[in-house]
Amino acid sequence: MSLYPTLEDMKVDQMMKVQQQVESHYNAPSLPQIQNVPSAPPYSSTMVLYPSLGEYMGLELTQEVIEQNMPEYSLAASRANMTVSVPATSGPLAGMVAPLSGQSVGLQRANVTHGIRELILCKDKDGKIGLRVHAVDNGIFVCLVSQNSPAALAGLRFGDQILTINDVAVAGYTMERVHKMLRGADVNGIRVVIRDRPFERTVTMHKDSSGNIGFQFKNGRIIALVENSSAARNGLLTDQQILEVNGKNVVGLKDKEITAEIKNAENVITITIIPSYIYDHMIKKMNSSLLKTFMDHSIPDDQVQLSKFF
Repeated sequence: MSLYPTLEDMKVDQMMKVQQQVESHYNAPSLPQIQNVPSAPPYSSTMVLYPSLGEYMGLELTQEVIEQNMPEYSLAASRANMTVSVPATSGPLAGMVAPLSGQSVGLQRANVTHGIRELILCKDKDGKIGLRVHAVDNGIFVCLVSQNSPAALAGLRFGDQILTINDVAVAGYTMERVHKMLRGADVNGIRVVIRDRPFERTVTMHKDSSGNIGFQFKNGRIIALVENSSAARNGLLTDQQILEVNGKNVVGLKDKEITAEIKNAENVITITIIPSYIYDHMIKKMNSSLLKTFMDHSIPDDQVQLSKFF
């Protein structure tokens, strides 16, 4: 997730910083300097009536321990509504969230990391994984994940790049060769390493007072932008294919169904897009009815997003 998921976030953060500066200027009275203040007596263990937490049953509540084990009570979390930053796991910005769209569930579900992770797949009772791939520029990419299939349950998504299957690198393989590998694999324990959707990106936007975002699409392809709309301000481009709305796969759905997803979403909405020419290449050998009938269009489980990337 970027530092400012939307341009609106950045503007709000700038106003908040200015307000904080003004308040600190008027609310910080100058304190008279006090001289010759007697220093406190030196610390002595005999003065402590009760043992410190660090000495009681090994309990220690330093800021580092709190952030590691109870992040919801950390100092960063208590300031979540007043600051903007990346939800990083380390560094000075760890744990902080952007003021408007940072808490959006759709933004979290649609997060594209481009990271690498390993999945363990199996076959269903019919001996199928529920997965179709296509070769693009010497890489193997997922172009169909069947609903309720082992591939869907494992968290595979349209556009994921398959790097290895059971420790065999598949770079340069044909679509047919990879399908043959999967058919010949054992029923259980199929180890697949993927890169998270390298061709895709997300754009987070805000609806206006009329509930519009500011773009038009046909057959899932963005064809026009409305001047000075949230879509235009946040860098949405034309000739891009809509893949997800708030993390939900809409590949194969009719335009009216995609429109309904956008209309029913909250004011902050995130769409996942891919260049149209890449999308067309990935699905050119597939019947459109397969995408509509068999593609997994379920809302992603939040737990899937916690998969380990490394």
